[in-house]
Amino acid sequence: MIFTVYILYSNTADKYYVGYTADDIEERLRKHNSNRSGFTGHHNDWQIMFTEVYKSKLEAIKREKQIKNWKSRKLIESVINKSSAGSVHPD
Repeated sequence: MIFTVYILYSNTADKYYVGYTADDIEERLRKHNSNRSGFTGHHNDWQIMFTEVYKSKLEAIKREKQIKNWKSRKLIESVINKSSAGSVHPD
């Protein structure tokens, strides 16, 4: 099983969202855009800006927490910009 850490962006909210999933990333995006409750539920224009794939859930959770703990838009945007293809596969 693989786990994906992802960063979403909403143009209307002008905000980023960081998460991880074991689901297909497109299915997870669909759920974020389906007017559910929670942080992403108020907007339906979320788009995937960045993904990283991990082999273990623990590694994915660790990375997600690392990015969230930055609490810095500039750092999040630098991660997105450094990813030329938008997807990173650390080994």
